[in-house]
Amino acid sequence: MLPHNLNPCSLVIRAYNEEKHIGRLLEGIRHQTLKQVEVILVDSGSTDRTVEIAQNYGAQVVRIKPQEFTFGRSLNLGIQQASHEWVVIASAHVYPVYPDWLERLLAPFQDERIALTYGKQRGNERSFFSERQIFFQWYGEQTNLWQNHPFCNNANAAIRRKLWQQHPYDETLSGLEDIAWAKWAIEQGYRIAYVAEAEIIHVHQETPRAVYNRYRREAMAFKRIFPHETFSFQDFLRLTLSNCLSDLWHAYQSKELWHHWRDILWFRLMQFWGTYRGYRERGTLTWHLRQTFYYPRWMRSEFLPSSNRNIEPIRYNDSGT
Repeated sequence: MLPHNLNPCSLVIRAYNEEKHIGRLLEGIRHQTLKQVEVILVDSGSTDRTVEIAQNYGAQVVRIKPQEFTFGRSLNLGIQQASHEWVVIASAHVYPVYPDWLERLLAPFQDERIALTYGKQRGNERSFFSERQIFFQWYGEQTNLWQNHPFCNNANAAIRRKLWQQHPYDETLSGLEDIAWAKWAIEQGYRIAYVAEAEIIHVHQETPRAVYNRYRREAMAFKRIFPHETFSFQDFLRLTLSNCLSDLWHAYQSKELWHHWRDILWFRLMQFWGTYRGYRERGTLTWHLRQTFYYPRWMRSEFLPSSNRNIEPIRYNDSGT
């Protein structure tokens, strides 16, 4: 059910040298059924045309020095500038699939017990095969408006500003500030909503080193949030092998094996080696989050179809920004 009254919202985008992607996101925002959108770009020292493109679309620009950047700090600076109660958060390298993306993402806030919503993410033809498998694993086809665990992702999410005022994002974490905030909200008696219809395309085009660094950084944050967790060398071997086998099998089933077998092997190796390097303490992993983050989309012959939406997707014009 969509809101009877489409309240305006603020949209905070974190960016660094995103000129290849940010124009498509901003164009997608212009196609939304929700027209009253305040766009705030938090730029951490871009040297390309990122800021120029955003300003051409009417975005406010908040600047943060690269040496002062953390994911939490950049979000806090952006939300400080927000004028509206509902604050959408999006990565600069995502773009919405449908014109009701914002409508769907914000609809659960009709329930005052919902603190945060997040939407589906998918890759495109340029995405690594294993990245696409991760998106299928993390973001299902079924909406869950009463999620009682803290998994979420700030590449495609929204929060209540009044709750952020009570508890800003942790500026000391190396990542996963979204999960830390959601954990706090659940501890206060609120719930998280997952909205499968609020779909975006998330374009990661990373080097092996960048994939390693991303997962190492997130593992370091994960153990801060859940102090008794560990990721052993045996976990590294077992999960690298099982996820490689799963991805290779799915690639074979979809007739993409020849094109993707190399990136499957290096991506999963860098993912789990980075994770292993990020964990140095022993303890017990939170089972639900261990499943969500690490376990493969195991071998099954059926391919889950995308949800059938009775709405035309956005047709993007890529002639220029």
